[in-house]
Amino acid sequence: MSRADFVNIAAHLPEMANSQPDTPAIIFPNKNCSLTFSELDRLSDRIAYGLETYGIGRGVRTILMVTPGPDLFTLTFALFKVGAVPVLVDPGLGVKNLKKCLADAEPQAFIGIPKAHMARKIFGWGEDTLRTFVTVGRRLFWEGITLAELVAGQGERAFPMAPTDRDDIAAILFTSGSTGSPKGAVYTHGNFAAQVEALRQVYGIEPGEIDLPTFPLFALFAPALGMTAVIPEMNFTRPGSVNPRKIISAIEKYHVTTMFGSPALINRVGRHGVKKGKRLPSLKRVISAGAPVPAAVMERFAAMLRPDAQIFTPYGATEALPVCSIGSDEILGETRAITEAGGGVCIGSPVKGIRLEVIEISDTPIDQWDDALRAPIGKIGEIVVQGEQVTRRYHNRPEADLLSKIKDPATGGFFHRMGDLGGRDEQGRIWFCGRKSHRVVTPEETLFTIPCEAVFNTHPSVFRTALVGVGEKGKQLPVLCVELEKGIRANKKKVRQELMNLAKAHIHTQGISTILFHPAFPVDIRHNAKIFREKLAVWAARSLK
Repeated sequence: MSRADFVNIAAHLPEMANSQPDTPAIIFPNKNCSLTFSELDRLSDRIAYGLETYGIGRGVRTILMVTPGPDLFTLTFALFKVGAVPVLVDPGLGVKNLKKCLADAEPQAFIGIPKAHMARKIFGWGEDTLRTFVTVGRRLFWEGITLAELVAGQGERAFPMAPTDRDDIAAILFTSGSTGSPKGAVYTHGNFAAQVEALRQVYGIEPGEIDLPTFPLFALFAPALGMTAVIPEMNFTRPGSVNPRKIISAIEKYHVTTMFGSPALINRVGRHGVKKGKRLPSLKRVISAGAPVPAAVMERFAAMLRPDAQIFTPYGATEALPVCSIGSDEILGETRAITEAGGGVCIGSPVKGIRLEVIEISDTPIDQWDDALRAPIGKIGEIVVQGEQVTRRYHNRPEADLLSKIKDPATGGFFHRMGDLGGRDEQGRIWFCGRKSHRVVTPEETLFTIPCEAVFNTHPSVFRTALVGVGEKGKQLPVLCVELEKGIRANKKKVRQELMNLAKAHIHTQGISTILFHPAFPVDIRHNAKIFREKLAVWAARSLK
C-alpha cells in the first residue's frame, strides 16, 4: 500500500507528538492530571504492542467499556493503531438493549472496568463470541488479564501502525436507540477522516485551541484537529443534570475556545451563567447537537459569549455527521420567527461534500435512486444524504440496511435515509420537521411534530411539548404532551385553555384538542434531549382510558 492510500484515524496522534510534543493533549481536571501529545502517543504505543501480543489485532471487534479518563483514551488510540475495531455502546441503554447490542456486534474481545466485567458475567453479554478479556483495574473471578499485565515489559518503542485504508472498518458505534432498538453503525477510517476534515472546514478550528467536549467520544477528534481536550468533571450519561459551576470553572481555568454540549447541558449551564452574570470571553464557538436547540436556550447562552462568538447547531446522526450547520446569528436574527410560527427548525445548508435530497415520504424500502423521488421545494419530505462521512451499513442488521440505504447507480455509491422529515427553501436551506416515525396521521391530515410543537413551546409556562399519536397510523388521535417549566406554579386549567387558543390560531395545529400534562419527559441517555415519544404515546394512551 502506498502512503497515499494509508488512512488511520490514529495517525494524527504521532504527527501531533512530533510537532507539539509537550502540549497537553488531554486534561482531566477531576483527576488532577494530564497527558501531553507525546505521552499519549507513547502510552498508546505500549498498549498497542501489548494488545497485539495478546491477540487483539487487526479486525478484532473489541467491546470497550471504560470510564472517561486516561485509560479510555490511550486504549482507544491503541486499538486504532493495531487496526482493531472498537465497539462503543452507551452503558446507560439498559441491560436488555446492551445484551442485544453485544449479540449484534459479535465481539471477540472485551476490555472493561471491573463493574463492566461483573455485568458481563451476570447477564451473559457476548458469551457466544467473546474469547479475550482485559480488565482495567483489579481482575476478580473472571477470565483474562489486567491492563497493567498487558503493558508490563513493553518498552518505549514506536508502534508500526496497521496499514489500514479508507474502506477498512475502524469502529462500530451504536445509535442511542431513541427511535427503535440501537443499531451499530459501521465506521471506516475514511468516514472518520472525512468527519475531521469537515469539522475543521466548517468551524475554522485551528491547532492550539482548547476543547471542552461534554460527550467523551468527541474528545477523540481533538488530537486530529490539533486541539487540547479538557474532560470535564460530570456524569456523562446525565448531561442535563450537570453541575454548571464545574463546566464554567473549566472554561475559565483552561481558557477553553471550543465547547460541545447537548441542548440539555447548554440549557442548564446557560440558566446558571446568566443568573450569576457570567461572561465566557475565551469561547470562540459552542457546538450543540443531539436535538434542536430552542431559540430561548440559545439566546440565554449567547448572552455569556463575546459578540463575534456563535452557537452552532450541526445536523446529523450517528450514521452521518456533520450534514448541515447553522449559527446562532442567523437563527436568532432571521429563522427564529419562522420556527416559532410553525415553519420547522432551520438546520442550515449542507456542508461541503454532502449531497442532500428531500424525497417523497415512504415507509417502505427504496432499492435505487431515481430523480423522480424528489419532493418539490417547499414541501415536507424525507431527508436523504450522500457523502464521505456517511456510513455505508449497520453491523449484522440487513433489514435496517434495506430500509435506510438507497443505491445510486450514477455514482456507484448510496444515499442514507436519515429517518428525518424536512424541506428545502428557495435559498437552499433545510428546515427540520421531526422524525418520520413520529408523524401523526389522522383520518383527515398528517401532523409533523416539530412545526406543531414550536407553536406551543412559545407559552411562557411551558418547558417543552411533544406531539404523539394514539392509535394506529391513519386513524390516530393527536395528543399534545406538555412538560411545564420547573419551579413555576402554573394553573394547569388556565394553561390548557391558553394552549388551546394557540392551537386555534395556527392552521396546522387546529386539529389538536387533547392536551395532557406530564411531570418529566423520558429522554435519551446520550444527550438527555431527544424525547422518547414512543414511551409518551404509550403513557398518553393509558392516561386517556
